[in-house]
Amino acid sequence: MKTLLLLFVAAATLAHAQPVTDKGISYYEGPALEQADGYQKTQCKLDIRRPAGATGLPVLIWFHGGGLTSGSRGFPALPDENVVVVTASYRFDPPGKFPCFLEDAAAATAWVFRHAAEYGGDREKIFISGHSAGGYLALLVGMDPKWLAAHQISNQSLAGIIPVSAQVTTHFHVKKLRGDTGEALRPLIDEFAPLHFASKNLPPICLITGDRKIEYKSRVEENDLFHITLKNLGHPDAEFHELPGFDHGTVGKGSMPTVAAFIKRVAAK
Repeated sequence: MKTLLLLFVAAATLAHAQPVTDKGISYYEGPALEQADGYQKTQCKLDIRRPAGATGLPVLIWFHGGGLTSGSRGFPALPDENVVVVTASYRFDPPGKFPCFLEDAAAATAWVFRHAAEYGGDREKIFISGHSAGGYLALLVGMDPKWLAAHQISNQSLAGIIPVSAQVTTHFHVKKLRGDTGEALRPLIDEFAPLHFASKNLPPICLITGDRKIEYKSRVEENDLFHITLKNLGHPDAEFHELPGFDHGTVGKGSMPTVAAFIKRVAAK
């Protein structure tokens, strides 16, 4: 009888430990959703993974990569289970119209601010992140105040910005969409470049890249420059991590311990 009781308790504990997943939630609501076309209604959704019964936890918003032309949402392999993780998909151009992916990233982030508490999160501890093109979106939404201001939210309300192998000059695809015909690796720093918004008055920032020997060309050097620029401007909490042995593809997963450590440190303040 005692053995059966222990097994029951163990099974109940394991079941309680399983995270809860909510899928296919539209982050456009009300009139914005009613006015959306079919592509926007289908594409602009998010999934949430959270510990059962948790409250007041940090929240990580994750945007996937894919060059702003492809990809699908999926949960990052975050090792810390005490974080609410939100993964959002967004429109591409084509078939959407620029700057649809930035509008969507901001709308998804605003949705999280409105609903974080309903899913066990703390709106004072919302971190925005993503890999490659997703990191680029996270940076612009977190740094250029106009994107969140459209939803009556200040980018200063974010707890942190964590781009993984993100382009910090104007994204290749954005340059193309705006008529730039120069070489892809020729850097452009305009109003669609995160570097353009470098300032000391930004949330904590954690820049992560793979190994410069095998990363995407110029990616590590751009992030290194970005980090140094933030420091020179007086930003009080900016980190830069070049992770040995990881290339552009594998650093998405390989960055997760660093992402988790940053969230834990900043959220504890």
